[in-house]
Amino acid sequence: MPISLQQVVSLHYTLNGSDGRLLDDSRRRDMPLRYLHGHDNIVAGLERALDGREPGDRLRVELPPREAYGERDEALIQDVARSAFGENRELSPGMRFQAQGPDGPRAVTIVAVGDSRVTVDANHPLAGQTLRYELEVLDVRGATRAELAKGHPLDDGVEPSQVEDRKMP
Repeated sequence: MPISLQQVVSLHYTLNGSDGRLLDDSRRRDMPLRYLHGHDNIVAGLERALDGREPGDRLRVELPPREAYGERDEALIQDVARSAFGENRELSPGMRFQAQGPDGPRAVTIVAVGDSRVTVDANHPLAGQTLRYELEVLDVRGATRAELAKGHPLDDGVEPSQVEDRKMP
């Protein structure tokens, strides 16, 4: 079955940054990535590259920043009051927090810590990087109604007979 909209896809991948450094490898965790195709579960450029692929297919994909996590935006780096992180909290560069922004919650990374101010970066950690993926498509199946309602694959603990009963017509 080829990958198309509303299919649950399982795949193994390795991800290298623009400097060639290994950033992630699903095989090291012995846990394939599972996502719902067409529901923005993965970056758009990667989803486009996988469209129409089938189990057993292997491919290499290079995504420039605009097709991955976007370009870095220096306006997303700002100083905030240390008190915004609560009293007596140990803070250090590299720590990540959820912050409330004008468009809703957003992850921020601490860049620098001063006595009264903290510099945070709201860019995605991979923003501005060209990403290189090596992919192996393992499985493709129709999504269940529950998965479509949630917008992502659900636990593998579901019995196949239950999945069949809940598939979209």
